[in-house]
Amino acid sequence: MARRRRTWWIVGGVVALLALGIGVGPLLYAATQEDAAAAPTVQAQPSDVELAPETDGTWTVVPGSSAGYRVDEVLNGANVTVAGTTDQVTGSVVIQGGDLASAEVSVDVASIRTDIGQRDSYFRGNVMDVDTYPTGTFTVRGPVDLPELSGTPVTVPVTGDLTLRGQTRQVQTDLAVVRTAEGVEVSGAVPVVFADFGITAPNLGFVRVEDRGQVEFLLRLAMSP
Repeated sequence: MARRRRTWWIVGGVVALLALGIGVGPLLYAATQEDAAAAPTVQAQPSDVELAPETDGTWTVVPGSSAGYRVDEVLNGANVTVAGTTDQVTGSVVIQGGDLASAEVSVDVASIRTDIGQRDSYFRGNVMDVDTYPTGTFTVRGPVDLPELSGTPVTVPVTGDLTLRGQTRQVQTDLAVVRTAEGVEVSGAVPVVFADFGITAPNLGFVRVEDRGQVEFLLRLAMSP
């Protein structure tokens, strides 16, 4: 009888710990979460830097570029800003006569990561279905007038087509552009209403994602040979 009693005490203890973990886990998760760092943006260049020349032609996205998303979560009543990023970004920009003639950027959505693996798995599968729609794209509708580029960032309003999860919508955003010693850098953020792209914002009871967010990017461009 004593051995049976000890067995039931052990089983009961395990069940109690599991129940406690189920109830407390989300609370601990919420308590340890902090807002994501601000998105990287272009920066003014030192005055003594020799800037790359402005040249008509094709400019290519090079390593050091990044893209991703930023959303607000509500987790057990706690508001948290979440950002997912990837460096798997490709694309090109064509400059003709000093104007932006065309630009297209492609992002490997499956490689986007946050600080929580379970969130990323849900994002890849349930939210974005990356097996079917592995990439997202942003295509600028040109031509776009470009001001003279210098080491001080300038703002360039553009209209483009954003494609997420196989759905394409026209969007508008402001790009920040600066010349650097290596080439040109561009940063921006595109506001997104998820339903416009057939995306259902997660609502899992203890965690709920707002119905809108933004796509962010920092592009480093080098002149193609």
